[in-house]
Amino acid sequence: MSDPLSGQALYRDIERYAGFGLHRYGSLGAEAAMSWIEHELAAAGYQVDSQALTMPRQYELDHAQLHIGTAALEAFPHWWLPEDRATFALSARLSDEADATGKLVWVHLPHDRSAYLNDSHRTAIHQAAGRNPVAIVLTIDNPANDIFTYNANQEDAPWPVPVIVVAARHKALLAKALHEGTVMSIDVAGRYRQDVPGRNLIGHLDGSASQAIVISTPITSWFTSTGERGPGIANFLALARHAARQVSGRPLSNKLVFVATAGHEIGHGGMEHFLRHAAPPPSEVKAWIHLGASNACHQWTQDGDGWRTDGSVDGAARRLVMSPSMQAMVSQQFRQIDAVPFIADKEAIGELRDVKAAGYRDFFGMAGSHRFFHTPTDGPQTTSPAILEPVARAFASALDALM
Repeated sequence: MSDPLSGQALYRDIERYAGFGLHRYGSLGAEAAMSWIEHELAAAGYQVDSQALTMPRQYELDHAQLHIGTAALEAFPHWWLPEDRATFALSARLSDEADATGKLVWVHLPHDRSAYLNDSHRTAIHQAAGRNPVAIVLTIDNPANDIFTYNANQEDAPWPVPVIVVAARHKALLAKALHEGTVMSIDVAGRYRQDVPGRNLIGHLDGSASQAIVISTPITSWFTSTGERGPGIANFLALARHAARQVSGRPLSNKLVFVATAGHEIGHGGMEHFLRHAAPPPSEVKAWIHLGASNACHQWTQDGDGWRTDGSVDGAARRLVMSPSMQAMVSQQFRQIDAVPFIADKEAIGELRDVKAAGYRDFFGMAGSHRFFHTPTDGPQTTSPAILEPVARAFASALDALM
């Protein structure tokens, strides 16, 4: 019987997740990933419930391009487009004038290591929209120099005009087009969907005690997002298989609840729905383990031949998040893992923010970023069996200590 915590077993799940393609909420790839996880939890011996949910809206993109002369650049609308311009085409010049009526405005945002759209981003975009352009061209610095996008919320109002992201590596080309007055064309095709169905998965192993251990991970994401979401999903399945084997043939004391959530990138809708309707109350949760973004990804450098890695992990790019109550145990079990400790006495990270805000006092998890985070080039190359296994074994060791 194979070891579910082995690097090879973990990487097979990474490749399987990547094989479903785009994992955006409401997509076929997201549902295919959910169906696969549902099958794997059931095969490990869990009772699996599908928790239906809807999110008020989702934008479904077919294609987006920006042309500058003969250069055709891949583009990506930043959520949310004006609803009456879900599909549009236009041609215009970039303008640096205060009144940009009938023209385009270019906004550039610096790299800030954030995954979430914040007030400073909104202010910069709304100030540009106040110049009355037909659309905004947006570049966001990021380590990959690629298209990058921020997580959005369901409560966010649509932008006053379309905001179209192109890769940060095209800044010089945009600057040249602005200087020379080159006509640029934007072509976007897509549609809005309302009350978009999705689901969470909840796997149960019931124990004799009233206390539960909850293990969670998000499934959906902007792109294929293999390094962002894949290690957490691989850890999630490995922990489920490991725990089921650990208790095989003997009574289970604490209940185990494994929850895979949807809608992370457009408002944490799945986690909010689980917390509101299906999560055990805080008084009945011994610990909450969260498997967040990019917890086992390579460090990359760039040379004349492109990107390369020596197989190392950038420990400064990931956070080992823990409530004060869990600090001693977590620090011991993760002592071999290179990560920045983050004691969440006031605020947690990612979906652990929702968990903490809901009153759960005892939690830990890991989340971070990597060079290709939130970009279309985030694929299986961002991780490997050798760096996946130590993280999975640390989580398994911590779970064993709690069980």
